[in-house]
Amino acid sequence: MTMAPIEEFKAIGHPVRYRILQALVGAERNVGEIEEVAEVGQPSLSQQLAVLRSADLVETRKDAKLVYYRLNQKRLSSLAIALAKLIDEPDVHSPPKRSASPGTANFARID
Repeated sequence: MTMAPIEEFKAIGHPVRYRILQALVGAERNVGEIEEVAEVGQPSLSQQLAVLRSADLVETRKDAKLVYYRLNQKRLSSLAIALAKLIDEPDVHSPPKRSASPGTANFARID
């Protein structure tokens, strides 16, 4: 059994970190740009970016003095797959299985 991605989901579940992730959808941004788009001020932004880096949800690239952030698409895709595995879709071709409860009256269901 693989390890559950609990820490990653905790990181995504925080409202400020979620806004930061949203700010990175479809774009690579430096800290100043993230601050403006996500409306998160310093030093909170630095702290939240550190959590996202630790959870491997963002990747970085340094260009001179600027650090650029982008979503780690591979990691986010694996989290989406893990979440999708929790969805128990019923088989639409067969009716739900029912069993009689012992010690109680059971009635026929007419559809």
